[in-house]
Amino acid sequence: MTMLYDVYQTQEDMMGPFRFAARSLAPMVDLLSPPRAFGTVAREMRAALEIFGHSGIMHKRPDFGIASVRMGNRDVPIIEEVAHATPFGNLLHFRKDSDRVQPRVLIAAPLSGHFATLLRNTVEVLLQDHDVYITDWNNARDIPLSAGQFGFDDYVDHIMSFMREIGPGGHVVAVCQPAVAVLAATALMAEADDAATPRTMTLMGGPIDTRRNPSKVNALAKTRDIAWFRKTLIATVPARYAGAGRAVYPGFMQLASFVSMNLDRHIGAHLRQFRSIVTEDGVSETAHRKFYDEYQSVMDLTAEFYLETVERVFQRHDLPTGRLVWRGQAVKPEAISKTFLFTVEGERDDICPPGQSVAALDLCSGLKTARKRNYLQLGVGHYGVFSGSRWANEIYPQLREIIALNN
Repeated sequence: MTMLYDVYQTQEDMMGPFRFAARSLAPMVDLLSPPRAFGTVAREMRAALEIFGHSGIMHKRPDFGIASVRMGNRDVPIIEEVAHATPFGNLLHFRKDSDRVQPRVLIAAPLSGHFATLLRNTVEVLLQDHDVYITDWNNARDIPLSAGQFGFDDYVDHIMSFMREIGPGGHVVAVCQPAVAVLAATALMAEADDAATPRTMTLMGGPIDTRRNPSKVNALAKTRDIAWFRKTLIATVPARYAGAGRAVYPGFMQLASFVSMNLDRHIGAHLRQFRSIVTEDGVSETAHRKFYDEYQSVMDLTAEFYLETVERVFQRHDLPTGRLVWRGQAVKPEAISKTFLFTVEGERDDICPPGQSVAALDLCSGLKTARKRNYLQLGVGHYGVFSGSRWANEIYPQLREIIALNN
């Protein structure tokens, strides 16, 4: 698989100029075509050019682009600041230009092929009532080999380090894949009586126990041994990048995996986009492009983090079976005795189906029943748990209440 990345990059380099030309020509088609005789044909040509022009994969993190948030009767400016930095990721702070003190919340973003900006709406909603931080992971292909390795234990280290940077009294929200690492970090901090142990821990659509109601992703992980994943899915970063020589799980492979899981849905979305451009439905056209520009922005994962996650979380189920260790130390969820635990699941989640997140409630046996809550959101898939109207209007009010009561 050493040459895999080089083959992919060569193809992208060849297609890049054609995509650029398509994006440049698309707006000119209507101007060059007589509107009456060729109006529909021109719009169809423009639609085809637009879709092809925006079909490429990007490897640079998009901007969060959150300029302000509504607080009371005024818009408060947001300033993005790096509160703490490591070679593998930053603790990004969305600082408000306000003296108002609000609960401090760390959002643990997935390290699974997309940038933290995929959680833009999660951040926007939480910002209304909270002082928000997020784990802003770096693209592994841009991290020099001299920075060392980054595995599952290092991820847990970062969560604990970031919580300490935020300080005592903070809260943590894990979205999808980091739920296991966040629970482990919270358990380790609780056992050590760390002052920065989060007061509340929210796990949203996370793979705490993938033996429960397994998805297609879970089934795939069980059909192959870890040697197959290492041989088939790991590539080497080409010499042209700062991370040259680093073994990675490429973001473009993860994107291909996600798309293949719901191929009909993505084809349908692009057909609707074609019709939106032809019928000049600007609102739908813009919404589609905004989503896919984000969705097609991918990052590479270090090989060790990817392989350790597959093996520990999806194959051996170390956390629910009591075998999870961090740097040789056993992780004990039962050590959590003060943190309020809130699990959130989506009825139609096909990545982390219902039952997988709620498993955390059983594992955290040291918590009283009154300090544990699960919520199943009807009518949403994986992304609806942390983005969109159901997240903002039905899930978030419960999370806000829990944080307020435990702040």
